[in-house]
Amino acid sequence: MSANPTFAIEVHKAQTSKIGDVDFNNLPFGNVFTDHMLYCDYKDGKWGTPVITPYAPMPMDPSSRVFHYGQAIFEGMKAYKDENDDVWLFRPDQNFIRFNKSAVRLAMPEVPEDVFIEGLKQLINLDKEWVKKGKGNSLYLRPFMIATGHGVIASPSQEYRFMIIMSPAKSYYSGEVKVLIAEHFSRAANGGIGAAKAAGNYSAQFYPTKLANEEGYQQVIWTDDATHTKLEEAGTMNVFFRFNDTLCTAPTSERILDGVTRKSILELAESEGLNVEVRPVLVTELVEGIKNGSLKEIFGAGTAAVVNPIIGFKYQDTYYELPKQEKPLSLEIKEKLTSIQYKLAEDKFGWTVKI
Repeated sequence: MSANPTFAIEVHKAQTSKIGDVDFNNLPFGNVFTDHMLYCDYKDGKWGTPVITPYAPMPMDPSSRVFHYGQAIFEGMKAYKDENDDVWLFRPDQNFIRFNKSAVRLAMPEVPEDVFIEGLKQLINLDKEWVKKGKGNSLYLRPFMIATGHGVIASPSQEYRFMIIMSPAKSYYSGEVKVLIAEHFSRAANGGIGAAKAAGNYSAQFYPTKLANEEGYQQVIWTDDATHTKLEEAGTMNVFFRFNDTLCTAPTSERILDGVTRKSILELAESEGLNVEVRPVLVTELVEGIKNGSLKEIFGAGTAAVVNPIIGFKYQDTYYELPKQEKPLSLEIKEKLTSIQYKLAEDKFGWTVKI
C-alpha cells in the first residue's frame, strides 16, 4: 500500500445524512447506499483528481461507450466493524490487483493504487457510521469503472470513470440451494473474458439462470465450454467439492475468476491441515460420488455469502440429493473465515487492513 499518496482527494460532504431513514434490521442486499460516493475521471491519457461527493445520479451521454460496447468492470468487497468500533478491510490488495487485471483485459486504463485504496479508506471513514457492529453486519463496497467516452464507433473509449459506491449489508442467506449443472450454456470460453470481473460475464448468465429458476433450481453450476464435462463455477461464485475428507476446487484459468474468498478458503484449509486438491473436477465424479457415498458436500464461495452450501444438483434429467452432514465442513470454514474478518479470531495470515 502507498505510504505517501500522490492523489489528493477532493471532498464535498453531504449537508444531511440519510442514515436515520434506514432500517438496518431489514436491508435488501445492494439496494440502499451510503451518503457519499467517489469518482475519478480518466481523460487525455491521465487520471484526474479523485472526488468524494454526496451520492446522487450522474449525467451520461447516450453515446457513452459503456452502453454500446460493454467496457465495464467491478469488484465486490466488504468492510467490517469490530467490537472496538474499528473498521477493517479484508485483503483489499487482492481486489486492487484483480481490478487492474480486468482493466487490462478490457483495454481500459489501470487505476492507481492511491485512487483505489486511499479512496476506499477516505470514503469509508466519511461514512463510518454506516458500518454496523455485530457478526453478519458489513458494508458492501463496489469499486467499478465504465467507459464514458462518447461516439458509437466500435473501438475502446478514450475516457473512463472510476467510482466507488457503498451499501450496508446484513448476513447474506439464500436458503437451501439446488443447482442445475450446465450441459449447453457456458459462463465463459477459452480466450474470452471469464477471468475478468466484467459486467458482461454476469449479464450472459441471467438467461440460463432464469431457465434454471423456472425448473425450481436457484443457481447453475457452469461447465467448460468445449466438453461440458468439467465443473467450473456455481452461479456467480467459485465452487468447492468435498469428497470424503478432501476438499477440491477447479484451478483458475481464462474461464474461471480468481476469487478472493476462494484463495482465502484454500489457504485457511491448508493451514488447518485439511486435504486440499486444486484440479479439474468432472461431472461424472459427482454422480459417482453420490452413488458410492464419497461426495459429502458442495458449496459456493464468494464475497456476498462467503460460503453458500448446496444441497443437491440436477444433471441429465436426474436430481441428486447430497447427504446431510452432522458437522458440515462448509459451515466450519465459513465460521473460521468470518471470525477473522470480524476480528473475533487471530489473523495469522495478515489479511485484515485497518481503516
